Formats: sequence, structure tokens, C-alpha cells
Amino acid sequence: MAYERRPRDRDRDHDREREEARLEAEKAAKPAEPLPPPPSTGEFWGTGRRKTSIARVKLTPSGAGKGKVLINKREIDKYFALPEHQNAVRDPFIATNTDGAFNVHINVHGGGSTGQAGAIRMGVARALSLAEGRYEPTLRDRGFLTRDARIVERKKYGRRKARRRFQFSKR
Repeated sequence: MAYERRPRDRDRDHDREREEARLEAEKAAKPAEPLPPPPSTGEFWGTGRRKTSIARVKLTPSGAGKGKVLINKREIDKYFALPEHQNAVRDPFIATNTDGAFNVHINVHGGGSTGQAGAIRMGVARALSLAEGRYEPTLRDRGFLTRDARIVERKKYGRRKARRRFQFSKR
């Protein structure tokens, strides 16, 4: 017996197709204007936070196009072993087509590697939006300028963890 689609499934598929068509029409309607080149002089500071990590980021335009990234006076590949964390740091530059246009000096402390990578990403995005204001809509659309407010929930008394209860014994 062949599977017959229920009306609810057809409606869901129809809604999905309609939404995809609407998004395609929006993309075709407004052409993406090219982003401006980065500024040639100055220092731009940004502060990023994620979980318990805090990152202070300083961007300076690199004239030769080296684009070195130093985190706590170490190269990015020496500081972050996982490529996901390295990519999180570079994401704002890739989104604004400024990869290699800035030298980046970062001081970060607190938390673990994922929290630090998220804090650095936010700090870099804030510094980029200060460097050139027209980068801000692109960075905001991708969520780089939005603070992730999720933090570890505190442990409560009478419980083993924040929500986990002690094992119940009937007898």
C-alpha cells in the first residue's frame, strides 16, 4: 500500500514553497550593493561578550594586506585548535569582504574556547561597524552584533544541579 499524503502535509509543503518563492523574489528585487573598501588609517576598538568570556578587539588597517590575527599575543591557529572557533573569529571579515584588510589584536579572558570565540566574533563585528558604518546592516542581519544572553543557570538548594533532582527512593 502506497503512502498517501495527508492534507496537513500538503498544506505545509505549499506554505514552504510559497515562502521560498517570496524570499527568492525579495533577493531578485533588491540587488546587493557592493560593500565599501575598509578605511586606510586609524584604530577601531570593539568589546564582545559571550557566556563568561570578555574580548577586547583592536583593528588596525593593514597596508600590505597581511591581516594578522593575534589572540593574547598568539596566532589564531595556535590559540584555537578547532577550525569552528577559527572560522567564528573570521566570519565578520568574510561577511563584509574585508578578510586580510585589518590586523587584529585581541585580549580575551574568562570562559572556555567556545565562549571566547563567540566573544571575539562579537568584538570584531562591533569594531568593523565602527570602522565603516555601512557594514552594520550586513553584520546585524547575520547576527554578529546581537549579544547572546544565555548563561549557565545557577544551582538551587535541594537539587543536584540547577534543575536535576536527587534520585528518588521510594523506600
